[in-house]
Amino acid sequence: MSTMKFCSKCNNILYIKEDKDHKILLDACRYCHHEGVADNICVYRKEIHQSAGESTQALQDVAKDPTLPRTKSVRCTQCNHGEAVFYQETLRGEEGMTLFFVCCNPTCNHKWRD
Repeated sequence: MSTMKFCSKCNNILYIKEDKDHKILLDACRYCHHEGVADNICVYRKEIHQSAGESTQALQDVAKDPTLPRTKSVRCTQCNHGEAVFYQETLRGEEGMTLFFVCCNPTCNHKWRD
């Protein structure tokens, strides 16, 4: 875990600075310009805590995701649109993967499983 560091010269907060020539990170004081090599290369860390029962939710704009595969071989069960994106997800309490479809009609966005 990263802790706040203070300048040994003037006691102000040290900030991370990049030395592009030497490809290293420095602890730098913005007040007196004192610099030293950073002892920790982690600039930012975010920990996500998720309970065992939680599952990842699909975003509302999943139909706009260009990385997901699309198909025109299914029809939306609500609006009868002929294009959908699809992905696989493991459901709680079930074995294996389940195939989900999301309608590409921007006014529908209906989600169903195969």
